[in-house]
Amino acid sequence: MMNKRLILLKTLAFLVCVTAVSQLKAASQFVSFLPEADAWQLKNLTVGLSQKEHSCVQLAAKNLLVDFEKVTGRKASLSEGAAEVLVGTVGCNPQIDQWVKQGVLPGLKGKTEKYIIKTIGSQLVIAGSDKRGTVYGIYELSKQIGVSPWYYWADVPVEQHAAIYINKGEYTDGEPAVRYRGLFLNDEAPCLTTWVKNTFDTNYGGHQFYEKVFELILRLKGNYLWPAMWGWAFYADDPENLKTADRMGVMMGTSHHEPMARNHQEYARHRKEWGAWNYSTNKDNLDRFFREGIERMKNTDDIVTIGMRGDGDEAMGNGTDTRLLEEIINNQRRIIKEVTKRPAKETPQIWALYKEVQDYYDAGLRVPDDVTILLCDDNWGNVRRIPTAEEKKRKGGWGLYYHVDYVGAPRNSKWINVTPIQNMWEQLQLAYNGGIQKLWILNVGDLKPMEYPIQLFMDMAWDPAKYQVDNLLDHTRDFCAESFGVPHADEAASILNLVCKYNGRITSEMLDARTYTCDEFERVVNEYKALETRALRLFLELKPECQDAYRQLVLFPVQAMGNIYEMYYAQAMNLQLAKNHDPEANEWADRCRQAFKRDSLLCNYYNKVMARGKWDGMMIQKHISYRTWNDNFRADVCPRLVEVPTPVSGPVFSPSDGYISIEAEHTYSREDAKNATWTVIPYMGRTLSGISLMPYTASTDQAKLTYQFKAADVKTVKVHVVTKSTLDFLDKGGLIYDLAIDGKQPVAVNFNKDLNEKPENIYTVYYPTIAKRVVEMVVELPVDANEKVHTLTLHPQDPGIVFEKIVIDLGGYQSQYLFGKESQKAYNLQ
Repeated sequence: MMNKRLILLKTLAFLVCVTAVSQLKAASQFVSFLPEADAWQLKNLTVGLSQKEHSCVQLAAKNLLVDFEKVTGRKASLSEGAAEVLVGTVGCNPQIDQWVKQGVLPGLKGKTEKYIIKTIGSQLVIAGSDKRGTVYGIYELSKQIGVSPWYYWADVPVEQHAAIYINKGEYTDGEPAVRYRGLFLNDEAPCLTTWVKNTFDTNYGGHQFYEKVFELILRLKGNYLWPAMWGWAFYADDPENLKTADRMGVMMGTSHHEPMARNHQEYARHRKEWGAWNYSTNKDNLDRFFREGIERMKNTDDIVTIGMRGDGDEAMGNGTDTRLLEEIINNQRRIIKEVTKRPAKETPQIWALYKEVQDYYDAGLRVPDDVTILLCDDNWGNVRRIPTAEEKKRKGGWGLYYHVDYVGAPRNSKWINVTPIQNMWEQLQLAYNGGIQKLWILNVGDLKPMEYPIQLFMDMAWDPAKYQVDNLLDHTRDFCAESFGVPHADEAASILNLVCKYNGRITSEMLDARTYTCDEFERVVNEYKALETRALRLFLELKPECQDAYRQLVLFPVQAMGNIYEMYYAQAMNLQLAKNHDPEANEWADRCRQAFKRDSLLCNYYNKVMARGKWDGMMIQKHISYRTWNDNFRADVCPRLVEVPTPVSGPVFSPSDGYISIEAEHTYSREDAKNATWTVIPYMGRTLSGISLMPYTASTDQAKLTYQFKAADVKTVKVHVVTKSTLDFLDKGGLIYDLAIDGKQPVAVNFNKDLNEKPENIYTVYYPTIAKRVVEMVVELPVDANEKVHTLTLHPQDPGIVFEKIVIDLGGYQSQYLFGKESQKAYNLQ
């Protein structure tokens, strides 16, 4: 009995410990805006901060003051004395150190980038194991009071509250799973460069621009950046750039083909001075170039890219000269040691196995064990390889270079996010579980419009196990809840998930009229239309202050890509119909041109109108009518279209499902009256339009409409003539039209003689008819069985009759509110 009791007690104790650990693992919601039991209010909004803290902590604390004011409307202040919120880092704040020593703040010392947020007495304490841990704790509080990391970059609004309450307890997110987590601004022209010019009035990315990027990275709990490098030089363009990064606590690096903390533009702008980018022939100059880079960054905690590729993101040569590359790397590490006055292994380094560089590794080239080896995806989101069990043991670990933006074959992918949520999650799970755990960096192009993939990437880099296949879309919902509010989160997340899925089928740059069959195009276009309907409905339900963010994150991707599909579908239909010389091809050509124009209008709204023109330049990327892999063409080009000469005579209709349905305006021929003309009234009626002889004051004379149709093996047909529910405005006992087939004796049809308010008609005819807005009359007429093509003639005896639809029943028609889908048209080209 005692043994069983002891076992039970141990089990309960174990469960309590597990529960406590799980409660500490994730920073659950500890902020509320209404009084709750065991919660206390932040009243004077004071933040205690020691001047010994690193500048990045001080900057984050100042941002917290701004965030408090955004939420409450009241000024917050810093204090070195008593404060409601105490911010401090282990080793910088004596009070934090004392609590750590006493066990009040356990599990901080010796940890990397960890924070604990805890209520101690009457204070809310934000304690970090190091400077970035403290920064992340500060921004966690900002996020929980309602300031999204995307408040600037996606215009996510801040909801105001009269009071902020803190629930008593202890909260943490633990340590990050991936040590270095960052973004790569790449392929930044023309969008990012134009926007920066319009916004900051510089021809380069200066420190004011990078401050915004650094803050976003830190609010997303990242710590690393590869700066834009196509036409910019981060280090040379603005001397304040590197200082700003170091001051804000963001570690800098350079891309896979920019070794030794030098931007490629620093070489490209001075080729004559530096000589050839060839280590075999120009070693001394390139060593000097490398040394200057290390001299410049030596007192930071930045990460140095080593190795070498060819000039401008190309292969170094046709072969795989492992001995040369080994010499380069050895000399680079010697330079690092000489400049820093420390062993090379004490400066973090990466070697990127991008594209052909992986061949060097496969050929046997190895780098020192402290170097992180950066593996890459295939530029399209598929991890190329993971380390073997033996390779995982290396001290420097393994990194991942991943893309949601790409310039290269088979086509650029720069315009819009085409990464499905599930694809990124699945491959990042593969990478992390496969041992790629030291460094993750994401190529985000211009940064916008890749907001959601950035969020997912950064969150997975911190805790890749948090979201599994059964709760993955909880991430999307949480993102939408923070961006648009909890009441709309489910629907917004559903739309965002679907647009990522739909856009991921093929990029805009690769899509053309041949991608899908016309039937498939119709299906996909309808999917986008249905999604746009949902997206617009939700847009109207949102608070006005949320609508700009919603446009950027959800609505624009739906409308923009859906419209591209509409355009290429119209082109496909145009080309298919034109092969058969079908003049309907011209209607599809018009639809294609309209979609092409709408694309420019959507992008112009994004640039010039949305968020009061804040993002001017961010949506000018060419994306229509690529011919080669790159965007080396002047501007978007409307797809090629074929115009088909319109025949003098109109269509001949063929039956389908035992009937023929014809829009009244689709005549074979028309004959006007002397003083009146057949006039189409667009959008009238239940389907396409109406057609009437105008003006109504003129005589109808011999005016008529004729229609041609095919009918075999029938002797009679029932003709349904649908007219607008016009009343007998001439007060003559009803308005009349004549109906005839193949020139036989016409039948006079008085369609509205009972459409009046006489007692015998008012409830049986009048009210039911005017409510439905049309009159449908059915006349059975003989047809000449010897004729393959028949002619139906309509002649109005009276003015003011509007014809909307004609249905010829060959025995298969069943009554339909819209009178059936218009039948197939075959054109007489004789």
